[in-house]
Amino acid sequence: MLIPIILSGGVGARLWPISRESHPKPFMKLPDGQSLLQKTFARASALEGVREVLTITNREHYFKSRDEYQPAKKTFPGVADTFLLEPFGRNTAAAIALGALKVTADFDGKAIMLVLPADHLIEDQGAFAAAVKQACDLAELGKLVTFGIVPNAPETGFGYIEAEGHTVKRFVEKPSYETAMEYVGSGHYLWNSGMFCFQAGVMLEQFKLHAPSIYEHALACWETTRSKTQGSTPMMEIDSDTFAAIPENSIDYAVMEKSEVVAVVPGDFGWSDIGSWNAISDLTVPDGAGNRIVGEAVLVDVGNSYIQSDGRMVAAIGLDNLLIVDTPDALLVADRGRAQDVKKVVQQLKLMNHDSHKLHRTVVRPWGTYTVLEEGNNFKIKRIMVKPGASLSLQMHYHRSEHWIVVSGTASIVNDDKNMLIRTNESTYIPAGHRHRLENPGRTDLVMIEVQSGEYLGEDDIVRFDDVYGRT
Repeated sequence: MLIPIILSGGVGARLWPISRESHPKPFMKLPDGQSLLQKTFARASALEGVREVLTITNREHYFKSRDEYQPAKKTFPGVADTFLLEPFGRNTAAAIALGALKVTADFDGKAIMLVLPADHLIEDQGAFAAAVKQACDLAELGKLVTFGIVPNAPETGFGYIEAEGHTVKRFVEKPSYETAMEYVGSGHYLWNSGMFCFQAGVMLEQFKLHAPSIYEHALACWETTRSKTQGSTPMMEIDSDTFAAIPENSIDYAVMEKSEVVAVVPGDFGWSDIGSWNAISDLTVPDGAGNRIVGEAVLVDVGNSYIQSDGRMVAAIGLDNLLIVDTPDALLVADRGRAQDVKKVVQQLKLMNHDSHKLHRTVVRPWGTYTVLEEGNNFKIKRIMVKPGASLSLQMHYHRSEHWIVVSGTASIVNDDKNMLIRTNESTYIPAGHRHRLENPGRTDLVMIEVQSGEYLGEDDIVRFDDVYGRT
Protein backbone atom coordinates (compact mmCIF):
# COMPACT_ATOMS: atom_id res chain seq x y z
CA MET A 1 0.00 0.00 0.00
CA LEU A 2 1.62 3.24 -1.21
CA ILE A 3 0.13 6.55 -0.04
CA PRO A 4 1.74 9.67 -1.55
CA ILE A 5 1.69 12.62 0.87
CA ILE A 6 1.91 16.04 -0.78
CA LEU A 7 3.27 18.76 1.53
CA SER A 8 1.95 22.07 0.24
CA GLY A 9 2.88 24.64 2.83
CA GLY A 10 5.72 26.87 1.63
CA VAL A 11 5.27 30.46 0.46
CA GLY A 12 8.20 30.66 -1.98
CA ALA A 13 9.34 34.19 -1.10
CA ARG A 14 12.17 34.01 -3.66
CA LEU A 15 9.54 33.87 -6.42
CA TRP A 16 7.75 37.12 -5.56
CA PRO A 17 5.86 38.88 -7.16
CA ILE A 18 4.13 35.79 -8.62
CA SER A 19 4.31 33.76 -5.41
CA ARG A 20 2.52 35.40 -2.46
CA GLU A 21 0.99 34.20 0.80
CA SER A 22 -2.50 33.85 -0.70
CA HIS A 23 -1.13 32.37 -3.94
CA PRO A 24 2.08 30.54 -2.96
CA LYS A 25 4.67 28.81 -5.09
CA PRO A 26 2.81 25.48 -5.64
CA PHE A 27 0.06 27.38 -7.52
CA MET A 28 2.46 29.11 -9.91
CA LYS A 29 1.78 28.33 -13.54
CA LEU A 30 4.84 27.16 -15.45
CA PRO A 31 5.38 27.98 -19.15
CA ASP A 32 3.38 24.86 -20.14
CA GLY A 33 0.32 26.20 -18.30
CA GLN A 34 0.40 23.67 -15.45
CA SER A 35 1.09 24.54 -11.83
CA LEU A 36 3.71 22.81 -9.70
CA LEU A 37 0.90 21.41 -7.52
CA GLN A 38 -0.90 19.97 -10.54
CA LYS A 39 2.30 18.31 -11.71
CA THR A 40 3.00 16.84 -8.27
CA PHE A 41 -0.50 15.35 -7.96
CA ALA A 42 -0.29 13.86 -11.46
CA ARG A 43 3.20 12.47 -10.78
CA ALA A 44 2.01 10.81 -7.57
CA SER A 45 -1.21 9.49 -9.14
CA ALA A 46 0.71 7.86 -11.99
CA LEU A 47 2.74 5.62 -9.66
CA GLU A 48 1.86 1.94 -9.64
CA GLY A 49 -0.70 0.90 -7.03
CA VAL A 50 -1.66 4.40 -5.87
CA ARG A 51 -5.36 4.74 -5.03
CA GLU A 52 -5.25 7.77 -2.74
CA VAL A 53 -3.17 10.94 -2.51
CA LEU A 54 -3.20 12.84 0.80
CA THR A 55 -2.45 16.55 0.66
CA ILE A 56 -1.38 18.41 3.81
CA THR A 57 -1.88 22.12 3.33
CA ASN A 58 -3.24 25.28 4.93
CA ARG A 59 -7.02 25.33 5.24
CA GLU A 60 -7.03 28.63 3.30
CA HIS A 61 -5.66 26.78 0.26
CA TYR A 62 -8.04 23.82 0.34
CA PHE A 63 -10.52 24.96 -2.31
CA LYS A 64 -7.82 26.20 -4.67
CA SER A 65 -5.89 22.91 -4.29
CA ARG A 66 -9.00 20.87 -4.97
CA ASP A 67 -9.65 22.86 -8.14
CA GLU A 68 -6.04 22.41 -9.26
CA TYR A 69 -6.42 18.62 -9.07
CA GLN A 70 -9.47 18.39 -11.35
CA PRO A 71 -7.59 18.07 -14.69
CA ALA A 72 -5.38 15.25 -13.32
CA LYS A 73 -8.37 13.48 -11.76
CA LYS A 74 -9.86 13.11 -15.25
CA THR A 75 -6.69 11.25 -16.26
CA PHE A 76 -6.56 9.21 -13.02
CA PRO A 77 -10.24 8.72 -12.08
CA GLY A 78 -9.43 5.86 -9.71
CA VAL A 79 -7.23 8.01 -7.43
CA ALA A 80 -8.96 9.73 -4.49
CA ASP A 81 -7.78 13.12 -3.25
CA THR A 82 -7.98 13.58 0.52
CA PHE A 83 -6.85 16.52 2.64
CA LEU A 84 -5.40 17.21 6.08
CA LEU A 85 -5.80 20.95 6.69
CA GLU A 86 -3.44 22.96 8.90
CA PRO A 87 -4.64 26.16 10.61
CA PHE A 88 -1.14 27.63 10.09
CA GLY A 89 2.36 26.46 9.18
CA ARG A 90 4.25 24.36 11.73
CA ASN A 91 7.18 23.02 9.63
CA THR A 92 7.52 19.51 8.20
CA ALA A 93 7.90 17.42 11.37
CA ALA A 94 4.41 18.25 12.65
CA ALA A 95 2.87 17.69 9.21
CA ILE A 96 4.56 14.32 8.70
CA ALA A 97 3.74 13.13 12.22
CA LEU A 98 0.05 13.90 11.72
CA GLY A 99 0.15 12.39 8.25
CA ALA A 100 1.61 9.17 9.68
CA LEU A 101 -1.09 9.06 12.36
CA LYS A 102 -3.80 9.49 9.71
CA VAL A 103 -2.36 6.81 7.40
CA THR A 104 -2.04 4.41 10.35
CA ALA A 105 -5.65 5.07 11.36
CA ASP A 106 -7.00 4.71 7.81
CA PHE A 107 -4.91 1.69 6.83
CA ASP A 108 -2.23 0.32 9.18
CA GLY A 109 1.30 1.02 10.31
CA LYS A 110 2.80 -0.98 7.44
CA ALA A 111 1.33 1.31 4.78
CA ILE A 112 4.15 3.11 2.95
CA MET A 113 4.13 6.90 2.82
CA LEU A 114 5.84 8.73 -0.04
CA VAL A 115 6.38 12.35 1.07
CA LEU A 116 6.55 14.82 -1.82
CA PRO A 117 6.90 18.61 -1.53
CA ALA A 118 4.33 20.31 -3.76
CA ASP A 119 6.81 22.73 -5.32
CA HIS A 120 9.31 20.40 -6.97
CA LEU A 121 9.64 19.67 -10.68
CA ILE A 122 10.61 16.22 -11.98
CA GLU A 123 11.07 15.74 -15.73
CA ASP A 124 11.67 11.98 -16.03
CA GLN A 125 8.62 10.14 -14.65
CA GLY A 126 10.03 6.72 -15.55
CA ALA A 127 13.29 7.23 -13.67
CA PHE A 128 11.35 8.72 -10.75
CA ALA A 129 9.02 5.70 -10.60
CA ALA A 130 12.05 3.36 -10.61
CA ALA A 131 13.59 5.30 -7.70
CA VAL A 132 10.29 5.11 -5.78
CA LYS A 133 10.24 1.33 -6.31
CA GLN A 134 13.73 1.07 -4.78
CA ALA A 135 12.67 3.26 -1.88
CA CYS A 136 9.56 1.14 -1.23
CA ASP A 137 11.68 -2.02 -1.12
CA LEU A 138 13.92 -0.40 1.49
CA ALA A 139 10.94 0.95 3.42
CA GLU A 140 9.52 -2.57 3.69
CA LEU A 141 12.77 -3.49 5.46
CA GLY A 142 12.07 -0.83 8.09
CA LYS A 143 14.19 1.97 6.63
CA LEU A 144 13.47 5.69 6.56
CA VAL A 145 14.42 6.46 2.98
CA THR A 146 15.45 9.83 1.63
CA PHE A 147 15.99 10.62 -2.04
CA GLY A 148 19.40 12.05 -2.89
CA ILE A 149 19.84 13.87 -6.19
CA VAL A 150 23.01 13.26 -8.19
CA PRO A 151 24.51 16.79 -8.33
CA ASN A 152 25.43 18.39 -11.65
CA ALA A 153 26.84 21.63 -10.21
CA PRO A 154 28.36 22.95 -6.94
CA GLU A 155 25.01 24.27 -5.66
CA THR A 156 25.23 26.15 -2.36
CA GLY A 157 21.47 26.45 -1.85
CA PHE A 158 20.95 22.75 -0.99
CA GLY A 159 21.93 20.52 1.91
CA TYR A 160 24.04 17.48 0.99
CA ILE A 161 24.07 13.80 1.94
CA GLU A 162 27.34 11.89 2.14
CA ALA A 163 26.46 8.40 0.96
CA GLU A 164 27.94 5.04 0.07
CA GLY A 165 25.42 3.06 -1.92
CA HIS A 166 22.17 3.19 0.08
CA THR A 167 24.03 3.93 3.31
CA VAL A 168 23.87 7.48 4.69
CA LYS A 169 27.11 8.51 6.35
CA ARG A 170 25.99 12.01 7.32
CA PHE A 171 23.82 14.98 6.45
CA VAL A 172 25.65 18.23 5.67
CA GLU A 173 24.33 21.79 5.90
CA LYS A 174 24.40 24.13 2.91
CA PRO A 175 28.12 24.46 2.10
CA SER A 176 30.30 27.25 0.75
CA TYR A 177 30.98 27.26 -2.98
CA GLU A 178 34.48 25.84 -2.51
CA THR A 179 33.20 23.03 -0.27
CA ALA A 180 30.38 22.28 -2.73
CA MET A 181 32.95 21.93 -5.51
CA GLU A 182 34.81 19.37 -3.42
CA TYR A 183 31.59 17.46 -2.71
CA VAL A 184 30.62 17.28 -6.38
CA GLY A 185 34.12 16.30 -7.42
CA SER A 186 34.34 13.47 -4.88
CA GLY A 187 31.31 11.61 -6.24
CA HIS A 188 30.23 10.67 -2.69
CA TYR A 189 27.71 13.44 -2.08
CA LEU A 190 24.10 13.93 -3.14
CA TRP A 191 21.73 16.87 -2.91
CA ASN A 192 19.16 16.46 -0.14
CA SER A 193 15.85 16.58 -2.05
CA GLY A 194 13.42 16.73 0.87
CA MET A 195 11.48 13.70 -0.45
CA PHE A 196 11.05 10.64 1.79
CA CYS A 197 9.59 7.13 1.84
CA PHE A 198 8.85 4.97 4.90
CA GLN A 199 6.27 2.85 6.66
CA ALA A 200 3.94 5.01 8.73
CA GLY A 201 4.49 2.90 11.85
CA VAL A 202 8.28 3.02 11.53
CA MET A 203 8.24 6.82 11.30
CA LEU A 204 6.02 7.07 14.39
CA GLU A 205 8.41 4.80 16.32
CA GLN A 206 11.33 7.01 15.28
CA PHE A 207 9.42 10.10 16.46
CA LYS A 208 8.93 8.40 19.84
CA LEU A 209 12.65 7.65 20.02
CA HIS A 210 14.18 10.89 18.72
CA ALA A 211 11.45 13.55 19.08
CA PRO A 212 9.10 12.34 21.84
CA SER A 213 7.66 15.78 22.51
CA ILE A 214 6.62 16.16 18.86
CA TYR A 215 5.09 12.68 18.94
CA GLU A 216 3.13 13.22 22.15
CA HIS A 217 1.75 16.60 21.11
CA ALA A 218 0.96 15.34 17.59
CA LEU A 219 -0.96 12.42 19.12
CA ALA A 220 -2.94 14.81 21.32
CA CYS A 221 -3.63 16.97 18.27
CA TRP A 222 -4.74 13.98 16.22
CA GLU A 223 -7.23 12.96 18.89
CA THR A 224 -8.95 16.37 18.58
CA THR A 225 -8.91 16.46 14.77
CA ARG A 226 -12.25 15.85 13.10
CA SER A 227 -13.13 14.72 9.60
CA LYS A 228 -15.80 16.02 7.26
CA THR A 229 -16.60 16.03 3.56
CA GLN A 230 -16.72 19.11 1.33
CA GLY A 231 -18.57 18.03 -1.80
CA SER A 232 -17.16 14.59 -2.59
CA THR A 233 -13.71 15.26 -1.12
CA PRO A 234 -12.88 13.92 2.37
CA MET A 235 -10.90 16.33 4.52
CA MET A 236 -9.82 16.72 8.13
CA GLU A 237 -9.32 20.07 9.82
CA ILE A 238 -6.51 20.06 12.39
CA ASP A 239 -7.39 21.52 15.77
CA SER A 240 -5.71 24.90 16.16
CA ASP A 241 -4.92 24.91 19.89
CA THR A 242 -3.34 21.44 20.10
CA PHE A 243 -1.53 21.98 16.78
CA ALA A 244 0.12 25.11 18.17
CA ALA A 245 1.53 23.02 21.04
CA ILE A 246 3.53 20.75 18.68
CA PRO A 247 7.19 21.87 18.74
CA GLU A 248 8.12 23.48 15.43
CA ASN A 249 10.92 21.61 13.67
CA SER A 250 11.86 20.13 10.31
CA ILE A 251 11.73 16.38 9.76
CA ASP A 252 15.46 16.46 8.95
CA TYR A 253 16.46 17.88 12.32
CA ALA A 254 13.80 16.09 14.36
CA VAL A 255 14.30 12.56 13.02
CA MET A 256 16.32 11.95 9.85
CA GLU A 257 19.67 13.26 11.12
CA LYS A 258 19.33 11.31 14.38
CA SER A 259 17.91 7.98 13.22
CA GLU A 260 19.99 4.82 12.81
CA VAL A 261 17.66 3.35 10.17
CA VAL A 262 18.04 5.98 7.44
CA ALA A 263 18.82 4.92 3.86
CA VAL A 264 19.18 6.90 0.64
CA VAL A 265 18.17 6.21 -2.96
CA PRO A 266 20.26 8.18 -5.46
CA GLY A 267 18.15 9.74 -8.19
CA ASP A 268 18.83 11.31 -11.57
CA PHE A 269 15.35 12.11 -12.86
CA GLY A 270 15.49 15.78 -13.83
CA TRP A 271 14.73 17.14 -10.35
CA SER A 272 14.51 20.83 -9.50
CA ASP A 273 13.08 22.53 -6.42
CA ILE A 274 12.29 25.66 -8.50
CA GLY A 275 13.85 27.74 -5.77
CA SER A 276 14.48 31.00 -7.62
CA TRP A 277 13.68 32.95 -10.76
CA ASN A 278 16.83 31.53 -12.34
CA ALA A 279 15.31 28.04 -12.00
CA ILE A 280 12.08 29.31 -13.60
CA SER A 281 14.15 30.89 -16.36
CA ASP A 282 15.79 27.56 -17.16
CA LEU A 283 12.38 26.17 -18.20
CA THR A 284 12.21 28.54 -21.20
CA VAL A 285 14.31 28.13 -24.36
CA PRO A 286 16.71 31.10 -24.82
CA ASP A 287 16.99 33.16 -27.97
CA GLY A 288 20.27 33.88 -29.75
CA ALA A 289 21.23 36.54 -27.20
CA GLY A 290 20.53 34.28 -24.24
CA ASN A 291 17.24 35.99 -23.37
CA ARG A 292 14.23 34.02 -22.18
CA ILE A 293 10.83 35.66 -22.61
CA VAL A 294 7.38 34.77 -21.25
CA GLY A 295 4.75 37.23 -22.48
CA GLU A 296 5.35 40.24 -24.75
CA ALA A 297 8.66 42.08 -24.84
CA VAL A 298 10.67 44.30 -27.17
CA LEU A 299 14.42 44.09 -26.51
CA VAL A 300 17.16 46.33 -27.88
CA ASP A 301 20.76 45.32 -27.09
CA VAL A 302 19.65 43.06 -24.23
CA GLY A 303 21.40 39.81 -23.35
CA ASN A 304 21.22 36.89 -20.89
CA SER A 305 18.04 38.18 -19.26
CA TYR A 306 14.71 36.70 -18.20
CA ILE A 307 11.57 38.75 -18.88
CA GLN A 308 8.08 37.67 -17.79
CA SER A 309 5.03 39.87 -18.19
CA ASP A 310 1.43 39.26 -17.20
CA GLY A 311 -0.40 41.30 -19.83
CA ARG A 312 1.73 44.39 -20.42
CA MET A 313 4.36 44.95 -23.09
CA VAL A 314 7.87 45.19 -21.60
CA ALA A 315 10.52 47.22 -23.44
CA ALA A 316 14.17 46.98 -22.40
CA ILE A 317 17.29 48.67 -23.80
CA GLY A 318 20.98 48.08 -23.13
CA LEU A 319 20.66 45.54 -20.33
CA ASP A 320 22.48 42.34 -19.45
CA ASN A 321 21.91 39.54 -16.96
CA LEU A 322 18.68 40.89 -15.46
CA LEU A 323 15.43 39.44 -14.15
CA ILE A 324 12.29 41.40 -15.02
CA VAL A 325 8.97 40.04 -13.74
CA ASP A 326 5.92 42.24 -14.29
CA THR A 327 2.48 41.68 -12.73
CA PRO A 328 -0.57 44.01 -12.65
CA ASP A 329 0.39 45.43 -9.25
CA ALA A 330 4.13 44.80 -8.77
CA LEU A 331 7.32 44.82 -10.82
CA LEU A 332 10.57 43.01 -9.97
CA VAL A 333 13.88 44.08 -11.52
CA ALA A 334 16.98 42.26 -10.26
CA ASP A 335 20.46 41.19 -11.21
CA ARG A 336 20.33 37.47 -12.02
CA GLY A 337 23.23 36.92 -9.65
CA ARG A 338 21.05 38.22 -6.80
CA ALA A 339 18.03 35.98 -7.48
CA GLN A 340 18.16 34.45 -3.99
CA ASP A 341 17.79 37.91 -2.45
CA VAL A 342 14.24 38.41 -3.70
CA LYS A 343 13.09 37.09 -0.31
CA LYS A 344 14.59 40.26 1.23
CA VAL A 345 12.05 42.29 -0.75
CA VAL A 346 9.24 40.24 0.79
CA GLN A 347 10.68 40.83 4.25
CA GLN A 348 10.66 44.60 3.60
CA LEU A 349 7.06 44.48 2.33
CA LYS A 350 5.98 42.68 5.50
CA LEU A 351 7.65 45.33 7.66
CA MET A 352 5.78 47.97 5.63
CA ASN A 353 2.53 45.99 6.07
CA HIS A 354 2.06 46.23 2.30
CA ASP A 355 -0.63 43.98 0.85
CA SER A 356 1.54 42.92 -2.11
CA HIS A 357 3.44 40.43 0.04
CA LYS A 358 0.26 38.39 0.52
CA LEU A 359 -2.34 39.33 -2.13
CA HIS A 360 -2.44 39.68 -5.90
CA ARG A 361 -4.72 42.22 -7.52
CA THR A 362 -6.84 39.21 -8.55
CA VAL A 363 -7.71 37.06 -5.52
CA VAL A 364 -9.06 33.52 -5.76
CA ARG A 365 -11.96 32.55 -3.52
CA PRO A 366 -13.90 29.25 -3.27
CA TRP A 367 -16.77 30.82 -5.22
CA GLY A 368 -14.67 32.49 -7.94
CA THR A 369 -12.41 35.56 -8.06
CA TYR A 370 -12.32 39.26 -7.43
CA THR A 371 -9.99 41.81 -9.03
CA VAL A 372 -9.31 45.24 -7.58
CA LEU A 373 -9.61 47.61 -10.55
CA GLU A 374 -9.02 50.88 -8.71
CA GLU A 375 -9.03 52.25 -5.18
CA GLY A 376 -8.54 55.55 -3.41
CA ASN A 377 -9.71 57.51 -0.39
CA ASN A 378 -13.05 56.03 0.72
CA PHE A 379 -13.69 54.04 -2.48
CA LYS A 380 -12.70 50.74 -4.11
CA ILE A 381 -13.86 49.22 -7.43
CA LYS A 382 -13.79 45.44 -7.96
CA ARG A 383 -14.59 43.05 -10.77
CA ILE A 384 -16.30 40.00 -9.25
CA MET A 385 -16.66 36.64 -11.01
CA VAL A 386 -18.89 33.98 -9.43
CA LYS A 387 -18.76 30.42 -10.77
CA PRO A 388 -22.02 28.71 -11.86
CA GLY A 389 -23.93 27.43 -8.84
CA ALA A 390 -21.54 29.15 -6.40
CA SER A 391 -22.53 31.43 -3.56
CA LEU A 392 -20.81 33.99 -1.36
CA SER A 393 -21.46 33.91 2.37
CA LEU A 394 -24.40 35.63 4.04
CA GLN A 395 -22.48 38.60 5.42
CA MET A 396 -22.52 42.16 6.64
CA HIS A 397 -20.10 45.11 6.67
CA TYR A 398 -19.93 47.73 9.40
CA HIS A 399 -17.94 50.37 7.55
CA ARG A 400 -18.78 50.18 3.85
CA SER A 401 -21.72 50.26 1.46
CA GLU A 402 -21.68 48.47 -1.89
CA HIS A 403 -23.25 49.10 -5.28
CA TRP A 404 -23.47 45.98 -7.50
CA ILE A 405 -23.83 46.19 -11.29
CA VAL A 406 -24.29 42.97 -13.28
CA VAL A 407 -22.11 42.88 -16.41
CA SER A 408 -23.09 39.40 -17.60
CA GLY A 409 -25.20 36.57 -16.19
CA THR A 410 -27.90 36.66 -13.53
CA ALA A 411 -27.39 37.33 -9.82
CA SER A 412 -29.60 35.99 -7.06
CA ILE A 413 -29.29 38.48 -4.22
CA VAL A 414 -30.34 38.65 -0.59
CA ASN A 415 -30.41 42.29 0.55
CA ASP A 416 -31.56 42.49 4.17
CA ASP A 417 -35.19 41.32 4.06
CA LYS A 418 -35.43 41.32 0.23
CA ASN A 419 -34.70 38.51 -2.26
CA MET A 420 -34.24 39.53 -5.88
CA LEU A 421 -32.85 38.54 -9.28
CA ILE A 422 -30.59 41.10 -10.95
CA ARG A 423 -29.82 40.65 -14.65
CA THR A 424 -27.33 42.15 -17.10
CA ASN A 425 -27.20 45.98 -16.95
CA GLU A 426 -29.23 46.03 -13.73
CA SER A 427 -27.93 47.00 -10.27
CA THR A 428 -28.69 47.11 -6.56
CA TYR A 429 -27.39 49.01 -3.53
CA ILE A 430 -26.28 47.33 -0.27
CA PRO A 431 -26.12 49.83 2.63
CA ALA A 432 -23.64 49.27 5.47
CA GLY A 433 -25.19 47.06 8.14
CA HIS A 434 -27.42 45.10 5.74
CA ARG A 435 -27.10 41.34 5.68
CA HIS A 436 -26.55 40.29 2.09
CA ARG A 437 -25.61 37.32 -0.06
CA LEU A 438 -24.70 36.92 -3.73
CA GLU A 439 -25.35 33.70 -5.66
CA ASN A 440 -24.99 32.63 -9.30
CA PRO A 441 -28.01 30.47 -10.21
CA GLY A 442 -27.01 30.20 -13.86
CA ARG A 443 -24.84 27.88 -15.97
CA THR A 444 -22.29 30.50 -17.02
CA ASP A 445 -20.01 32.78 -15.01
CA LEU A 446 -21.63 35.74 -13.30
CA VAL A 447 -19.57 38.92 -13.77
CA MET A 448 -20.26 42.04 -11.72
CA ILE A 449 -18.71 45.39 -10.90
CA GLU A 450 -18.74 46.26 -7.21
CA VAL A 451 -18.25 49.86 -6.10
CA GLN A 452 -17.45 50.15 -2.39
CA SER A 453 -17.63 53.38 -0.44
CA GLY A 454 -16.96 54.03 3.21
CA GLU A 455 -14.44 55.07 5.83
CA TYR A 456 -12.76 51.63 5.95
CA LEU A 457 -12.54 49.19 3.02
CA GLY A 458 -10.33 46.41 4.40
CA GLU A 459 -11.12 42.78 3.59
CA ASP A 460 -11.44 42.04 7.31
CA ASP A 461 -14.63 44.15 7.56
CA ILE A 462 -16.77 41.06 6.99
CA VAL A 463 -19.12 39.44 9.49
CA ARG A 464 -20.24 36.04 8.13
CA PHE A 465 -23.50 34.55 9.36
CA ASP A 466 -23.69 31.52 7.04
CA ASP A 467 -21.27 30.07 4.52
CA VAL A 468 -21.38 26.92 2.38
CA TYR A 469 -17.56 26.79 2.53
CA GLY A 470 -17.34 26.65 6.32
CA ARG A 471 -15.75 30.09 6.78
CA THR A 472 -18.11 31.43 9.46
